[in-house]
Amino acid sequence: MAGTVYDIPVKKIDGSDATLRDYAGKVMLIVNVASKCGLTKQYEGLEKLHEDYAAKGLAVLGFPANDFAGQEPGTEAEIADFCSATYGVKFPMFSKITVKGDGKHALYKQLISERPSRDVSGDGNLKKILDSKGLAAPTEQDVMWNFEKFLVDRSGKVVARIAPDVAPDSSELISRVESALAS
Repeated sequence: MAGTVYDIPVKKIDGSDATLRDYAGKVMLIVNVASKCGLTKQYEGLEKLHEDYAAKGLAVLGFPANDFAGQEPGTEAEIADFCSATYGVKFPMFSKITVKGDGKHALYKQLISERPSRDVSGDGNLKKILDSKGLAAPTEQDVMWNFEKFLVDRSGKVVARIAPDVAPDSSELISRVESALAS
């Protein structure tokens, strides 16, 4: 496993090679996203968060994943077009990755190893729905669903893990972001 999230190779949504080192010194909100999920409308809130806090040093970073009920079936080009046309997404998007199971991307291995449990939980309804449909994550460490969020401070350390059903405009998430930006 790499030393920090900055060292892990990723690909931008256009397929070009990258690392998160481009965001060193910024606060990052890393989110596994999907276009056909009940939580997809969070793109709007994530974009607003990006617009409101980018000048203060926040980078919202979207990582599409098709790990949950096939809710991100598109190609990178289709995903980019959907995000831009439907939600006006301007925050950085990356190529599709796997966030659970044997093929879990190194970035998510690192994020989870640093923050094995959620600091901010939703109201419990998402977990109940997933449980009732047999879709619950096998362990508490596993990413629960699309739109789980990892907050990384300016030094590259994961400082919070936020449940998928916590909206980007929730006071709890905004408070965590503002606190990380102030540090």
